[in-house]
Amino acid sequence: MRVFVADVGIISATGAGVENNLCRLLDMQHGLNGKSSYLDADTDYYVGRVALSNEELRDMFGIKTKLSRTSLLSLHAVNECLKNFHPNCRMGFISGTTTGGMDKSESFCNQYLTDPKNARISDVVYHTCGSATASIASYLPKLNYISTISTACSSATNAIILGAQKIKYGQLDAVIAGGSDSLCRFTLDGFRSLLILDNDRCKPLDLNRAGLNLGEGAGYLLLVSEDFAVKHGISPLCELKSYANVNDAFHATALSDEGDGPYLAMKQTLAKANLSTEKVDYINLHGTGTVNNDLAESAAILKLFGETYPPLSSTKAYTGHTLGASGGIEAVFSVLAIKEQKVFPNLNFTTPMDSGIIPVLKPKTQKVKYVLSNSFGFGGNCSSLLFADIQIITN
Repeated sequence: MRVFVADVGIISATGAGVENNLCRLLDMQHGLNGKSSYLDADTDYYVGRVALSNEELRDMFGIKTKLSRTSLLSLHAVNECLKNFHPNCRMGFISGTTTGGMDKSESFCNQYLTDPKNARISDVVYHTCGSATASIASYLPKLNYISTISTACSSATNAIILGAQKIKYGQLDAVIAGGSDSLCRFTLDGFRSLLILDNDRCKPLDLNRAGLNLGEGAGYLLLVSEDFAVKHGISPLCELKSYANVNDAFHATALSDEGDGPYLAMKQTLAKANLSTEKVDYINLHGTGTVNNDLAESAAILKLFGETYPPLSSTKAYTGHTLGASGGIEAVFSVLAIKEQKVFPNLNFTTPMDSGIIPVLKPKTQKVKYVLSNSFGFGGNCSSLLFADIQIITN
């Protein structure tokens, strides 16, 4: 059973909605303008902050309940990818996240420390990753399956993989799959303790890279089966051709310098699609801007593709590293690369690493039939998706 992408939805630091994000990508306008002092007065790092407040997000959907920011961002992106989708079907919702409702828990803790009697213990109800998914599910059409994936920075990608499997094996007709994460003090402090935050705007793949910038946002795909697409006259944006998830079992928070995990994820994805490396037209890299990630991913690229690697870039210098949402956001960008027949540039690159890999530096119009999208998480959890251009399906 083939799996198609019927629609996409996104919100990130570069804008709310697909069109805003696409315009910013092509205009090379990043969203890393905010400093993180609102999270922690002792730090002054760049972050990719979504411009809309929680109140503005709630007002968009007439929500009176004070949902977590992760849930509100998720609802915005999910609503966009469902805007033209109404048929009755066996529908699933699979969402990846790492922070869940942690922002609400932090709000409770801050209030409790200053005024215990007025702290809202109900805020803690939103804390878990699963509660963020459940909160959104209540605003969606009837669902036959709901699940949450939390595998660090590969969460959304693994949600998409699970959604595709549910369709492929005939368990569901359509799945909303992707991820959402919001900025919070816990993740900022955690990444700061690992010494992998850049004081300046991040420089993926650059010799002088110094770390990542955290971001927030949400990205989702509406996946449908081939039979469902034909039956309802849906014209898919592309096909989710193949995917793979592996674990290099190397380190709790780092990849091996040889890039074993990234290499296996990409290799298995292409092998399942029976596709040669020469057919890949673009790779959306995980590309965080940390010393370890870019070294490992570059090593994997050279091992698999050799010196004739395809055009590639990281888009995290636009959005920041959105953690559990990154795979969903970058899957949307990969679909847009096929839809628009363009590859997107890698910002802030000036000096090649020792590997010699040079990313795309300007928006480029070219044939884009096959796109690889990479996501790598803590614990060595590495995943890749392969999207393919297709002919429009009609009745």
